[in-house]
Amino acid sequence: MKFIFMGTPEFSVPILDRLNSLGEVALVVSQEDKRKGRGKKVTKTPVKVKAEELGLEVYQPQDVNSFDSIEILKEVGADIIVVVAYGQILKREIIDLPKKYIVNVHASLLPEFRGAAPINRVIMEGKEVTGVSLMRVEEGLDSGAVSAVKEIKIGEMNAGDLEDKLSLMGADLLEEFIKEVEEDKVKFVSQDESKKTYANKILKDDLILDFRDNSKKLVNIIRGLSPHYGAKFSYEDKIYKIFDAEVVECSSDKVAGTILKSDSELLIKSGDGAISVKEIQAPGKRAMKIDDFLRGNKFEENYLIGGK
Repeated sequence: MKFIFMGTPEFSVPILDRLNSLGEVALVVSQEDKRKGRGKKVTKTPVKVKAEELGLEVYQPQDVNSFDSIEILKEVGADIIVVVAYGQILKREIIDLPKKYIVNVHASLLPEFRGAAPINRVIMEGKEVTGVSLMRVEEGLDSGAVSAVKEIKIGEMNAGDLEDKLSLMGADLLEEFIKEVEEDKVKFVSQDESKKTYANKILKDDLILDFRDNSKKLVNIIRGLSPHYGAKFSYEDKIYKIFDAEVVECSSDKVAGTILKSDSELLIKSGDGAISVKEIQAPGKRAMKIDDFLRGNKFEENYLIGGK
């Protein structure tokens, strides 16, 4: 079969790699390259990097729904279009293009956590189980009928760990779907709209910790924002990021956000106890394990750090 693959971030890469082993990927569509870092160097999308490694043709339209873009996609004559975290909403003209199906691999157990940031949000909200869903693309946001799902227990994984696991699971799910297409055994089941929830895009305000929250919630937020964002707090007008922390029982009556200990460990008062910071990043520096960080950096005990 002939495929078009549409994807952009690292999550999409293992799924593209798997699809390439299952048939002809005639075209890879990815978002435009962006300027990143202090030098504003143009950086290729992870999917573009992988596609070039595989020797596949790459197309990066500013607007995938433009007339010219649709004509280019139409010329491929694809049997199946696979969409994985591409980053643009597709119009009906594209949805109707493939001879067989247009499907999306989404990193949640639909209809829960539709939207842009399901991996982050499922951890931040303290869920115990998540997974991947393979659904039929329609004009609504992640609302199409579902062919299959795979589940996984989240445990203590952060967003980066979970992303890696779900990406490989998504590749397995897609391979099973392609086999079902070949055997004419594909079945789709409509989503239960009464159970839908949304995983909104991570915004700047989401990154700022509120130490009045209980310790478990704080740790979940930190895990959900690690390693791509980092949960933020301010100390002496400087912004620090936390990438790992754990819950600590504490009977202190200090105000939430107070630094309780900062010699051998960094202990911060929460709404119901405390958290012990395990990995931190100072402004303009790399992330460091707390032991290494405290050898060259000091926080003042009883200092009330800034958050929400």
